[in-house]
Amino acid sequence: MRETLRTVLVGAAGYTGAELAALLAAHPNAEIVGVFGSERRAAEGEPTLGSLFPRLRGVCDLPVRPASAQAITHMQPDAAFLCTPHEVSAEIAAPLLEAGIKVFDLSAAFRLKKASDYPTHYGFEHPNPSLLAQAVYGLPEFHRDEIAQADLIACPGCYPTSVALALRPLAKAGLIRTDRPMIVDSASGVSGAGRSPSQKSLFCEVSFQPYNALKHRHQPEMRQETGCPILFTPHLLPLDRGILSTMHAELADGATEASVRECLRAAHGDEPFVRLLAKGEWPAIASVERTNFCDIGLAVDEPTRHLLIVSSIDNLLKGASGQALQCFNARFGLPETTGLLPSQPEAVR
Repeated sequence: MRETLRTVLVGAAGYTGAELAALLAAHPNAEIVGVFGSERRAAEGEPTLGSLFPRLRGVCDLPVRPASAQAITHMQPDAAFLCTPHEVSAEIAAPLLEAGIKVFDLSAAFRLKKASDYPTHYGFEHPNPSLLAQAVYGLPEFHRDEIAQADLIACPGCYPTSVALALRPLAKAGLIRTDRPMIVDSASGVSGAGRSPSQKSLFCEVSFQPYNALKHRHQPEMRQETGCPILFTPHLLPLDRGILSTMHAELADGATEASVRECLRAAHGDEPFVRLLAKGEWPAIASVERTNFCDIGLAVDEPTRHLLIVSSIDNLLKGASGQALQCFNARFGLPETTGLLPSQPEAVR
């Protein structure tokens, strides 16, 4: 590995792109050599990233150029981060991989393993279905060995990250019943909807309310990565960032709160970014915002065998850009905490 890795950001004008720019600019082993956006950005005269996000003035003042595979490969990067719409990632990843570039995709273009799921959940026919088998799901806590060898890393969705870290170890250990639906209710800050304006995200309109109940596109990703039948309802929070996920499951025969805690300790005890809270302590968005941590708390109602498990993450960091950088570190043989501890990027505003 070279001491400094050349990186490009594609879709840099969104919140996840800005978070990544801040992280990479402070990373001791990374150099941002190009930032790319849409044709619409080009029509605006190739603004600099610092002009789009004033907090990045003097941090990343590269012009945001229109994205194309040719323009990206011309920069000769070691790694490309795709913070692009799903359809764009699905198209542009192939030529980048052919050029020998390691691709870290923050869209959902390569998360699901069945091409037939894309028309149903994402509204398009996948143009490169052969890449779905090649892609490695970018949750280092479960797939770091595969990530270290991968050319295409599909960074997980924010909601599925908060759910998989809590439920997957328990399902694999047989401590929760997977023959009955598990109820997952998650609440996310408004930045999860992206930077494009809409009425529901206006300051005077935003409220605490559910949306896409039982049909959110992250539901099949949760089922795929946890092995659990999940019924998922997301909620919008009147906050700028953060996710709190509340999960309900039934304990399997013989399972106890103590065995659940021991399972999670075994799975995550040495993980730098997962914190299992003590009995009686509960996760809070304020405890993880602007960090790459996931906090997990739980309780069991013994008479009913009911498990309540709660997790919290920052949707823009552990749910997106921070996790992508953690995967970058794992892929290039760096400590996964590099550039992620102790300092963190500032607010999205």
